[in-house]
Amino acid sequence: MARIPKRLYGPAQLSAVAETKYTVPANTKTLLRQVGVSNPSASPVDFTLSIGADAAGTRLFDGLPIPADSKQTFHITETLEEGEIVQAFAGTANVLVLTLNGDEIVLG
Repeated sequence: MARIPKRLYGPAQLSAVAETKYTVPANTKTLLRQVGVSNPSASPVDFTLSIGADAAGTRLFDGLPIPADSKQTFHITETLEEGEIVQAFAGTANVLVLTLNGDEIVLG
């Protein structure tokens, strides 16, 4: 098994509707290790991130306010299986910037 650390998504601005930001490739497991969210605006903006289709029961971050003029880095360890998705959105479109980092583990 090859373990490949990599940037999984971004940096890119978030829309105000849940959208898929990462899909685990075939024959792969992914360890989501770091979520970076920056807010360059003058006001706080809410951030939501889900594993799977967005719903209250799949959210890791649910309307978390990201302070104005700041960057928040969250160190986590979530195992994602082949085909699973990560979705995210912001309370205000085109303000928050998201970056996802982790390890892809190629199976077989």
